[in-house]
Amino acid sequence: MQRLRELGWIEGRTIAMEYRFSEGNPARQAEIAAEFVRLKVDVIVSTSIGVPTFKQATEVIPIVFALGADPIRGGVIASLARPGGNVTGLPILSTDIASKRLELLREAVPGIRRLAVIANAGNSQAVLEVDEIKGVARTLGIEIASLEIRRAQDIAPAFEALKADALYVVGDALVYSNRTRILTFAHSARLPTMFNNRFFIEAGGLMSYGPNYSDQFRRAAELALYTVAAFKPLCACPIPNASRLASQAR
Repeated sequence: MQRLRELGWIEGRTIAMEYRFSEGNPARQAEIAAEFVRLKVDVIVSTSIGVPTFKQATEVIPIVFALGADPIRGGVIASLARPGGNVTGLPILSTDIASKRLELLREAVPGIRRLAVIANAGNSQAVLEVDEIKGVARTLGIEIASLEIRRAQDIAPAFEALKADALYVVGDALVYSNRTRILTFAHSARLPTMFNNRFFIEAGGLMSYGPNYSDQFRRAAELALYTVAAFKPLCACPIPNASRLASQAR
């Protein structure tokens, strides 16, 4: 909202905003998509996990994703030069982000032999990141303990009898909405934690490495305004430059 105000768009005066949160629930995501279509909004801004649902609901309303880890492999866009259809956004294009997170975690916690990885198994991009982590861990001789969740109720059972030296948290809406619960279990198990953004550090996590979310959504606001005003179809609009990544620790 701050960036929109800087550009002269004031909520309630020159622009109307409709906020909805799915908290990683696919059923709720579908409800939100249907509602936005009924409301005939001018543009939808989302994280990339919601894009497939929005694409199924509309081929007309522009969709801008503010965060997208490998959106091409995740099936969100066709290519960076021509994303295709009514979708564009801001991808995270670093090919070694999982490797960098694991490297930072090993520097902070030397001697990691068994790494727990918690991720939303219903999120295709989270699954891709887990595969990357396993590949990196294999070269380092680190054993991976996968904790697969699909809903909040899966978190507690995932930690039962867990034995690991550290915890790597693959971030998405489900994980973020349950960050306090995940951190409570991690602290109880005395597990150092690696996350994808600084908001988890503010909640009590050990460290993070990833894009600046505030910067991403500021850029997404600019892109959303552009897509509404653009005369050419979104499929002709190339994806903007890659995100800037940063690390943070307590």
